[in-house]
Amino acid sequence: MEEDRSTLHSTFSVERTYEASAKRVFSAWSDPKARLQWISPGENFSTTYIENDFHVGGRDVSRFQFGRGDEYVADARYEDIVEDRGIVYTYTMSHNGRRISSSLTTVTIAPMKSGTHVVVTEQITILDGGDKVEYRQSGIAGQLDQLGVFLESEAVN
Repeated sequence: MEEDRSTLHSTFSVERTYEASAKRVFSAWSDPKARLQWISPGENFSTTYIENDFHVGGRDVSRFQFGRGDEYVADARYEDIVEDRGIVYTYTMSHNGRRISSSLTTVTIAPMKSGTHVVVTEQITILDGGDKVEYRQSGIAGQLDQLGVFLESEAVN
């Protein structure tokens, strides 16, 4: 008997404006030490990098652990990087060893007169009901909020 399979497709964007230069915002994404300080999707999450190779064609594999036993692994490949302007990457997300989604994500970094506007757009395919679009959108919004806190701090530049 063949197992039931399903896919759900969605696209969403999350936007933030920061009082920081485009160079500083880009650096927060490209430096793995800096990124570890803001990338966890919320409280009670811990994040570790298994691999981080920030260049076109490079892989970025991170593990998020939540609560007791829940583990998420994001396995990304950088498709395009334009210094201080944007990043495009594809990634799969697994939860406790089960693949739950595949995404194409575009990070647009736009300098403004007094700061930088960031738009993260994700085109997601959720596999077999393993995730919800609103959870992913909320997670990215939380990450961008934490990026704002990081950019206001004197943390790694």
